[in-house]
Amino acid sequence: MNNQPTAGQATPGQATADRLSKEDVARLLSDPSPHGRSELAVKVAQQFTGAALSDAERKLAEDIIRVMARDAVVRVRQSLAENLKASPSLPRDVALTLARDVEAVAIPVLSVSTVLTDADLVEIVRTGTDAKHTAIAQRPAVPASVADALIETASEGAVAALVANSGAELGEKSLGRVIDRFAGSEAVGDPLVHRPKLPITIAERLVAVVSETLRQHLVTNHELPAKVAADLILQSRERATVSLFSGENDEGALERLVAQLSRTGRLTSSLLVRALCVGDVAFFETAMSYLGNVPLTNARLLIHDAGRLGLKSIYDKAKLPPALLPACRIALDVLKETPYDGEAHDIERHRRRVIERILTQYEDLAAEDLDYLLAKLGDLMVAEAA
Repeated sequence: MNNQPTAGQATPGQATADRLSKEDVARLLSDPSPHGRSELAVKVAQQFTGAALSDAERKLAEDIIRVMARDAVVRVRQSLAENLKASPSLPRDVALTLARDVEAVAIPVLSVSTVLTDADLVEIVRTGTDAKHTAIAQRPAVPASVADALIETASEGAVAALVANSGAELGEKSLGRVIDRFAGSEAVGDPLVHRPKLPITIAERLVAVVSETLRQHLVTNHELPAKVAADLILQSRERATVSLFSGENDEGALERLVAQLSRTGRLTSSLLVRALCVGDVAFFETAMSYLGNVPLTNARLLIHDAGRLGLKSIYDKAKLPPALLPACRIALDVLKETPYDGEAHDIERHRRRVIERILTQYEDLAAEDLDYLLAKLGDLMVAEAA
């Protein structure tokens, strides 16, 4: 006679160790030892998520789980939560009971349980602690309604975790609200800027509120409008140029910026002309060195060649459009002819002279460059009059 157990059937030795009987349950539930009840929680959870249960066995397991979810000892409830957190068969009422419990019990379930509905999670957000908010924010997927509840309710740390989560559904309106609440927060701004894709409107708003390092990431990794990107790059470079006088200018950082701009297709001839118009010769020199594949020292010698052939040589080597070469030459000539005078608004006057000369002597600017320089000229004249 064949005494081998059939599939799904316990061996005699397994009956006590692995299968729960009513007697087993009664004994363990009445055990005053938290350790014993904690072991039962693990045993029930393993069976509940393991082999197929008969209807009677499942009902018994669910009844035990409901009792243990209200056990007076946190350790017992925590064991239950840790072992059932990912079970798709966990009854929703039990999942909710655990999710509303103390943090040690709730966080495992809040982090991964797929049994909880969006409405359940929103409720926990509105009533829960910061640690619970963070657990929800870090779930593999955070639906829009839950994300919005976190944005309105949660602390800086939880919202930072949310925007760092690529599985969080964050639309333009939601991201705008994040900026409204945490405009000055580096903890939130850093992961927000580093999200894989940002709406243009959000990227533009971030320009004004994040650090210079994060602004550089915005320029090189997100689709900012050309005018915004150019302004941002040149404003950043203007601040860096000030450090030249204290010997702190980081040439390597400038080279990295130029390389990043090139990789993202933003190192354009228009940008180079605009840089010259605000007096940023260092940016122009570094860009020409990179584009022409010429050492920086050589690039500077060619750009400032008194014979005027050097600039054309490196400009051609950089494969830039011939039409903008005269604009670059005019800007460089004015920069040589009109050094800063040290008087009030000398920077603004200097830049105004460069832009005026280009506008009056050069007729081949693209419409967008013409508009840009006219707008800059207006800004400089207002600043000078202030």
